[in-house]
Amino acid sequence: MKGDRVEIVVDAGERVREFEIAARRAGRRVETTTGRGVVEVTEVTRTGQAVRTARFMASRVIAVVEHPAADGARPTVESAERQSDDERLRRAS
Repeated sequence: MKGDRVEIVVDAGERVREFEIAARRAGRRVETTTGRGVVEVTEVTRTGQAVRTARFMASRVIAVVEHPAADGARPTVESAERQSDDERLRRAS
Protein backbone atom coordinates (compact mmCIF):
# COMPACT_ATOMS: atom_id res chain seq x y z
CA MET A 1 0.00 0.00 0.00
CA LYS A 2 1.17 3.53 -0.62
CA GLY A 3 3.56 4.54 2.14
CA ASP A 4 5.14 1.10 2.60
CA ARG A 5 8.91 1.34 2.47
CA VAL A 6 11.92 -0.88 2.99
CA GLU A 7 15.39 0.29 4.02
CA ILE A 8 18.38 -1.84 3.08
CA VAL A 9 21.79 -1.36 4.70
CA VAL A 10 24.66 -2.79 2.66
CA ASP A 11 28.38 -3.24 3.39
CA ALA A 12 30.20 -1.42 0.58
CA GLY A 13 33.78 -2.17 1.53
CA GLU A 14 35.13 0.65 3.66
CA ARG A 15 31.71 2.19 4.31
CA VAL A 16 28.04 1.36 4.67
CA ARG A 17 25.42 2.40 2.11
CA GLU A 18 21.70 2.74 2.71
CA PHE A 19 18.99 2.26 0.08
CA GLU A 20 15.25 2.81 0.32
CA ILE A 21 12.47 1.38 -1.84
CA ALA A 22 9.00 2.85 -1.29
CA ALA A 23 5.50 2.31 -2.69
CA ARG A 24 4.97 5.71 -4.29
CA ARG A 25 1.45 5.40 -5.68
CA ALA A 26 -1.87 4.16 -4.35
CA GLY A 27 -2.39 0.43 -4.82
CA ARG A 28 1.31 -0.41 -4.87
CA ARG A 29 3.17 -2.43 -2.28
CA VAL A 30 6.75 -3.41 -1.53
CA GLU A 31 7.74 -7.09 -1.42
CA THR A 32 10.99 -8.51 -0.04
CA THR A 33 12.33 -11.92 -1.05
CA THR A 34 15.52 -13.79 -0.21
CA GLY A 35 16.93 -16.73 -2.07
CA ARG A 36 20.09 -18.15 -3.60
CA GLY A 37 22.32 -15.52 -2.04
CA VAL A 38 20.26 -12.56 -3.26
CA VAL A 39 17.96 -10.17 -1.38
CA GLU A 40 15.39 -8.66 -3.74
CA VAL A 41 13.10 -5.73 -2.92
CA THR A 42 10.37 -4.98 -5.47
CA GLU A 43 7.68 -2.32 -5.81
CA VAL A 44 4.62 -4.15 -7.18
CA THR A 45 1.30 -2.98 -8.64
CA ARG A 46 -2.11 -4.37 -7.66
CA THR A 47 -1.92 -6.86 -10.52
CA GLY A 48 1.47 -8.14 -9.41
CA GLN A 49 3.55 -6.45 -12.10
CA ALA A 50 6.98 -5.29 -10.89
CA VAL A 51 7.52 -1.55 -11.27
CA ARG A 52 11.10 -1.43 -10.01
CA THR A 53 13.41 -3.91 -8.38
CA ALA A 54 16.58 -3.67 -6.30
CA ARG A 55 18.85 -6.71 -5.86
CA PHE A 56 21.64 -7.09 -3.33
CA MET A 57 24.11 -9.88 -2.55
CA ALA A 58 22.89 -11.44 0.71
CA SER A 59 26.45 -11.71 2.02
CA ARG A 60 26.75 -7.89 1.83
CA VAL A 61 23.36 -7.04 3.37
CA ILE A 62 23.66 -5.90 6.98
CA ALA A 63 19.98 -5.09 7.64
CA VAL A 64 16.59 -5.02 5.95
CA VAL A 65 14.09 -2.81 7.78
CA GLU A 66 10.45 -2.86 6.70
CA HIS A 67 8.30 0.17 7.51
CA PRO A 68 4.60 -0.55 6.89
CA ALA A 69 2.31 2.33 5.97
CA ALA A 70 0.62 3.99 8.89
CA ASP A 71 -3.01 2.87 9.02
CA GLY A 72 -5.44 2.06 11.82
CA ALA A 73 -5.59 -1.67 11.08
CA ARG A 74 -2.06 -2.53 12.18
CA PRO A 75 -1.13 -2.59 15.88
CA THR A 76 1.45 -0.15 17.16
CA VAL A 77 4.53 -1.18 19.10
CA GLU A 78 3.00 0.20 22.30
CA SER A 79 -0.19 -1.85 21.94
CA ALA A 80 1.84 -4.99 21.20
CA GLU A 81 3.92 -4.40 24.35
CA ARG A 82 0.76 -3.86 26.38
CA GLN A 83 -0.72 -7.11 25.06
CA SER A 84 2.40 -9.07 26.03
CA ASP A 85 2.34 -7.50 29.53
CA ASP A 86 -1.33 -8.48 29.92
CA GLU A 87 -0.52 -12.07 28.87
CA ARG A 88 2.29 -12.29 31.46
CA LEU A 89 -0.07 -11.06 34.18
CA ARG A 90 -2.70 -13.66 33.21
CA ARG A 91 -0.14 -16.46 33.33
CA ALA A 92 1.17 -15.33 36.72
CA SER A 93 -2.28 -15.43 38.35
